[in-house]
Amino acid sequence: MSNLILDTDSYKASHFLQYPPGTDYMFSYIESRGGQYEKTVFFGLQYLLKEYLSKPITQDNVDEAASFFKLHGLPFPREQWEYIVNTYSGYLPIKIKAVAEGSIIPTGNILVSVESLDPKVFWVVGWLETLLLRIWYPVTVATRSYHVRELINKYLIETADNPEEEIWFKLHDFGSRGVSSAESAGIGGMSHLVNFKGSDTVKGVYFANKYYNHDMSAVSIPSAEHSGIISWGRDNEVDAYKNMLTKFAKKDSFVAIVSDSYDIYNAISNLWGVELRQQIIDSGALVVLRPDSGVPHEVVLRCLDLLSSRFGYTMNSKGYKVFNNVRIMQGDGINEQSIQKIIDTITRYKYSITNVAFGMGGALLQQVDRDTQKFAMKCSCVCVEGKYRDVYKDPITDLGKTSKKGQLGLFMGGSNPLMNEGKSYVTRKIESAQDEKENLLKTVFSAGEIIQEYTLEEIRHRLHS
Repeated sequence: MSNLILDTDSYKASHFLQYPPGTDYMFSYIESRGGQYEKTVFFGLQYLLKEYLSKPITQDNVDEAASFFKLHGLPFPREQWEYIVNTYSGYLPIKIKAVAEGSIIPTGNILVSVESLDPKVFWVVGWLETLLLRIWYPVTVATRSYHVRELINKYLIETADNPEEEIWFKLHDFGSRGVSSAESAGIGGMSHLVNFKGSDTVKGVYFANKYYNHDMSAVSIPSAEHSGIISWGRDNEVDAYKNMLTKFAKKDSFVAIVSDSYDIYNAISNLWGVELRQQIIDSGALVVLRPDSGVPHEVVLRCLDLLSSRFGYTMNSKGYKVFNNVRIMQGDGINEQSIQKIIDTITRYKYSITNVAFGMGGALLQQVDRDTQKFAMKCSCVCVEGKYRDVYKDPITDLGKTSKKGQLGLFMGGSNPLMNEGKSYVTRKIESAQDEKENLLKTVFSAGEIIQEYTLEEIRHRLHS
């Protein structure tokens, strides 16, 4: 799908004929109208701009699209698309403004505005809705990841000595195999990395590096999968574990080893806790044991109890137990609810969150959709025969779908309990030059040129400073 013209919905092809005579301008906006979370983390637009909108369409693209829509049974504005190719060298004459990536914005506010720059092809703003509204995906993944971070961090502060350092590695992305495409893995995976620095989703790490100008956006560690354990045979389970220690457990290193191929409790009590205990201690490594089945909070607690009896612990400054040589990574059945349940369970028994990390797969990258945060892109202003006209929808059957009016901006407003230090945001019409100056949406794209770029480090700093 390298043809940008075809990256739209079928009904868009006839829309250029549907506007009032004399229409020559369009302004649309994107917002999260509500949903599971009351505030969103804005992220991912830079990827769409770099990968799609910064590349020109060609005459071949126009010819292909004209042929497609003819057979598809729809009209097609061939002359206007050729005008874009010839007049703008194939770059779309639109301007996109957006809030800074990494901003935390309460729902119901404008995040992106899109407006036309050429009256002859004003409708191209609407044509791009299909592509641009996919911003819902990176925003929603970044938002979910952010709220999980906030959940874990709350208890790290309560139970750990170094929460600021530990938090970045407490939620590992295991989602690559559970998404619908390689691009989804890339987009979703990089969105998680605004909040954490651990991932096994190579596509996501690669995307974050490439599109957000980072040398290496995440790390991982050597880790066993079941095939590497069970291929030794059940009677040689301990040899499989010993091999992992011999190959990877070096001083100041980390290694993760799945240990539930047969009996996780026997593995911890007798194999790790007796036969291999001294090898773990002598290695100087931190060995992360992975349960991978069962009821998460029950399994994690029992594993911690067994480790406590075999390896002992120290009490940190917060009065919670911390193991010196071993940790637990729970990567099965993980979502916000199970994380909360695990934390509630283990802290009740005075185990620090330092001892546990989490891996999230489908719940992080796949169990979201556009309605999770109720994303929409709506036209709010047109110009007809020289007069700007506010437009909006107001369905009596669903007041939640009432759209906003006018050329809109995002501004600092009064206090809002959702925001720290009383800060708030308000969406309203731009009615003066001063409004335009104070508008928090800044131009990021204009007629094929990316005006503003952000690095991953800038975004992380803005989000978590």
